[in-house]
Amino acid sequence: MQQIDPQACPTQGLSTFNKVICLAILLSTLLAIIETEPVLTTNWPQLFWWANLAFLLLFSAELALRIYIAPYTQAHLAQSRWRFLRSGWTLLDLLVLLTFMPLSEKLPLLVIRLLRVFRIVRLSRLTRFNASLNLLIQAVRKRKMELGISFIIAMSLLLTTSILLYLVEGSSNPEDFGSIPRAMWWSIATLTTVGYGDVTPLSPLGKICAGITALIGIGIVAMPTGILAAAFSEAYQKAKVQSGPTEQ
Repeated sequence: MQQIDPQACPTQGLSTFNKVICLAILLSTLLAIIETEPVLTTNWPQLFWWANLAFLLLFSAELALRIYIAPYTQAHLAQSRWRFLRSGWTLLDLLVLLTFMPLSEKLPLLVIRLLRVFRIVRLSRLTRFNASLNLLIQAVRKRKMELGISFIIAMSLLLTTSILLYLVEGSSNPEDFGSIPRAMWWSIATLTTVGYGDVTPLSPLGKICAGITALIGIGIVAMPTGILAAAFSEAYQKAKVQSGPTEQ
């Protein structure tokens, strides 16, 4: 049972079984990426069909084993397999299994492409086995209020700078700043420090506003980064303290 449950022995790392599953997840994701190349899928359709079938059987067997041992890996034995089936991880596993189903060629090309891209969701299963990713998820949940406030501040600055550049540059450069939505594209690129350069202010006052906006953008990027870094460090230290006595 400890071989199957990734959380059974958190201080000893992953078991051989779960390491194989992680490798299979990576390989199946790589397969999904390669399948978007029509030359390969046209020349070797049977190869991809058998590969998907192999992954489907492997992950189906894994899910069946997890469902079988579910009552024994929970803190309370009274928790039923039905509750395990309704859990988020199990629903994700079922969703991943659906991505291995063969796609009908009668479907529209756009639908086929969307379904193939959707297969990349297989990679999300690694979060179950990665303690660091779980800590990051916990950090986001713990600081969701601070992250929400930083998002509101960013949106307010986006709107403010867009209006400002619309007023300053709208008459002289109507193609790029003739409306607030047009100016928003420039504000997004500047505040996120991307700076594509396809839209630039021309007047001296507009350039001054652009420079100030670029400086503000550094803080906008740093704000949520700092919040997440602090929360992740706190969660890591807490997990380290909790696992300390076990390791000793």
